This record gives sequence, C-alpha cells and structure tokens, in this order.
Amino acid sequence: MVTTIEIVCFDGFEELDAIGPYEVLQVAASRGLPLDVSLVTLEACDRVTAANGLRIEPDGVLSVAEPPDIVVVPGGGWNDRDSAGAWAEAERGAIPSALADLHDAGTTVAAVCTGGMLLARAGLLDGRPAVTHAGALDDLRETGAEVVDARYVDDGDVLTAGGITAGLDLALHLIERLVDAETADAVATHMEYERRA
Repeated sequence: MVTTIEIVCFDGFEELDAIGPYEVLQVAASRGLPLDVSLVTLEACDRVTAANGLRIEPDGVLSVAEPPDIVVVPGGGWNDRDSAGAWAEAERGAIPSALADLHDAGTTVAAVCTGGMLLARAGLLDGRPAVTHAGALDDLRETGAEVVDARYVDDGDVLTAGGITAGLDLALHLIERLVDAETADAVATHMEYERRA
C-alpha cells in the first residue's frame, strides 16, 4: 500500500522546510519504501517563489477531496511578518482551513518550523504538545498549544518540528514510523546526515 504525502508550498515558504523533507522522503522511496511524495499548492498555479528566491513548479493541488495520508506544512516569513510566507497565509486563512478539513478527514498533519503556526491557526495544536522555530515560541505560547523543548514532537496525528533543519529529523522520524528505525537510519546514512531527536 502506497502512503501519499503532500508538502504544501506557498509564496514565501522557507526552502529547506519543504525541500529537506521532500528529499528525505524521495530517497526513502528510491530505496523501495512505497511513498508517493509531491509538492502541492492550495490553488492551481504554474510557479511558487520561496523565501530565498527558489522557484518551483508544483506537482498539483492539495487533495482536500481525496485527502493524502500525510500533509507536511513548511514555514517561512512568520517572524518578520512578511507579506509572503506563513504569516501571510495564516492571515489569509485558506491554508489553516484546509488543514483543519484534512485533519478531520483523517490526514496526519505535520509542520516544520513556523508552519506549526498555521497548524495553530487551524486549531490543531490546542491542548497538544508542540514546537516551532525558536523565534516564534512566544507566539506559539499564546495559542492553545503546550510548548515543549524538543527537536520535533509526535502527538500521533499531529507532528511539529523546530526550526528549518529540524524538518530533516521530522521526515526521518516519519520513515521510522512508517517502517522502522533501521530504514530511517539507512536514509540518514545515505544522505550523510546525523539524526537528532
């Protein structure tokens, strides 16, 4: 059975928040793990421009009608209240609404860095342990989340990771959840990355 994982991209997303987990999961897929990993947007578009200028062509649109097994949400632009990025998307409200709908439909929702603030806006962190980028921890404390000191937090159907590079550890943890620690360790070794918990 194939596990579908959609990584939501939006103008101003932090590159490594999305591309790091994407590469980890694609490496696992290339090693035989049955994963279908894609970069998606909420609405159809030809191109998305990330925080540092990387431009990507998304694979498609977030499947709200046919929910993926897992959705990963990057951050970016929150701490500076940028006009593009997680802050702008939280204010717009469409992504948090879609995340709430997906979670209600049974999708596991994961966030990297200040992508966790989009989960908070969706109400998905209320009463749950969570973490985000160090620069946004005070904002997270103002929500209903229980802020913890961790690289990533797995609360079953909702996962959060700290700042930027923590997305690599979150993705490796997802592989461990889906298969086992040995497979996750093999992917980390292939990528010459030392896992952190």
